[in-house]
Amino acid sequence: MPGGGAEILDDGVRHKISRLKCSTQEWIDVHRTAHALGLRTTATMMFGHVETVEDRIEHLERLRQQQDKSKGFTAFIGWTFQPENTRLKASTVGAHEYLRTQALARIYLDNFENVQSSWVTQGPEIGQIALKFGANDLGSIMIEENVVSQAGATFRMSVADMHRLIKDLGFDIATPEEAREIIGLPKR
Repeated sequence: MPGGGAEILDDGVRHKISRLKCSTQEWIDVHRTAHALGLRTTATMMFGHVETVEDRIEHLERLRQQQDKSKGFTAFIGWTFQPENTRLKASTVGAHEYLRTQALARIYLDNFENVQSSWVTQGPEIGQIALKFGANDLGSIMIEENVVSQAGATFRMSVADMHRLIKDLGFDIATPEEAREIIGLPKR
């Protein structure tokens, strides 16, 4: 189950940026319930808008605590706020801040098996560099992506592009069966 909508898990920040979305506790409760039912989910963090670094760390702490309890998250995906075509007018953060936050997430979320690179918001080159800043997954080629593309980010990548980026860093590419095992899905 996708873990979108987390934004920043702080009700004050959530009220400023997405007041119609569920509360922090409701987001956690949905994932706790899914995990209790045997569903695996992902966890996201959209940052680089009105939150503070302390808010980001609190977000990571909430995810870490839930993962300690349920072991139900398959991956963490952090991505930066994309301001175009949105009502929220906030200064955005660049690649340096994205990579710094990515590295912090990898260290802080040591109970998460996978940390995904956000090439969708950062572009393929920064997505590749993120593999050296704690990410161990480029995610997917995003056949249909509607959230960040509506906000102005329109990066695209093919499977061949992904393989090249991974191999250029000297990493191996998991087979589909290995990938299923890594994220805890049953064999086919």
